[in-house]
Amino acid sequence: MCRVMNILLALLSRFLFAVHGILTVWRVVEVTGQPCYWLLLTGVALLGVEMAITIKYTRNAEWKWFSPMVFLYLSTVIPSVWFLELNLLQSNLPVNSSTNSDQQFFSRIPLTMGLAELDPENWVEALEQTMLIVLVLGRWLMPKGDMSRDQLSQLLMVYVGLGADILDIFDTFKEPQVKTKQAVIIVGLSLFSWALMQFPLVLTQTSHPKLQVEDQSETAQPGRAGWTVSCCSSEVWSLLLTVGLQDGPFLIYRLYLMIRENVLNQLMIFFTCKNILIVLLEVYRICVVHFEQSNPGSRTESCDPSHEHSEWTDGIQLSGID
Repeated sequence: MCRVMNILLALLSRFLFAVHGILTVWRVVEVTGQPCYWLLLTGVALLGVEMAITIKYTRNAEWKWFSPMVFLYLSTVIPSVWFLELNLLQSNLPVNSSTNSDQQFFSRIPLTMGLAELDPENWVEALEQTMLIVLVLGRWLMPKGDMSRDQLSQLLMVYVGLGADILDIFDTFKEPQVKTKQAVIIVGLSLFSWALMQFPLVLTQTSHPKLQVEDQSETAQPGRAGWTVSCCSSEVWSLLLTVGLQDGPFLIYRLYLMIRENVLNQLMIFFTCKNILIVLLEVYRICVVHFEQSNPGSRTESCDPSHEHSEWTDGIQLSGID
């Protein structure tokens, strides 16, 4: 019964990714007028093959540390977002005289008359926002693999926070100082693509307490052993990836926009301060995890009341003897 449920969830999550991927590529074809962009659906088309391999060779219908399904979906959506944003950039240039041929196509379909009223900017914004919603829902629906429900809930909350920060990058493209600068927009799209590489990875799942105790007992040796375990733990790798894939590059990008491009607004200042605070907290957390794993007995000794009491009574006895 559990196996059948995992298969149904795998089908539902991949169907959700496929529908959004097809809609995004279709929009690219409509905007550019080039049917060759249908080749972007290659990633979505491989979802069926990926599902068959995953179900056959995995125990819980999902891989442990990497999700090929999410990677294939992103391989379709990320290039599509690039083409849509660059097309929007061309439409913002003064020399541009683009025509919305897709509006005539929409007007022929009665059920989509409301969609025909959306301008290209609203279309791009809607697809970008729904992409992050689909990523969270797809991760929620897909089989959780070896993760517990508590770990899955933590992962989903992390995804929501990452998505809010990523979406703010697109809001900076609307600023008058930025909307016509191709180099700044390309760098922003590169950071967007780089940050999305976190979603196929599942390094935010934590180890079980029992396993953590066993690991500490096996590696409670001074020197190199503690450092090796600390660097290889899932929590440390998750923190390093978050700093390297999102918070660090986003902080540099936002500081550049504030200093060089003079983009100053409440959201820009808020997210810049947020990136600074998160980078500091993540570095602090990495140091704490390394210290606790390299010195597993230090925390126990410092927090054990019986240990402190024994030292205190020993001191009294020695003073009485003297």
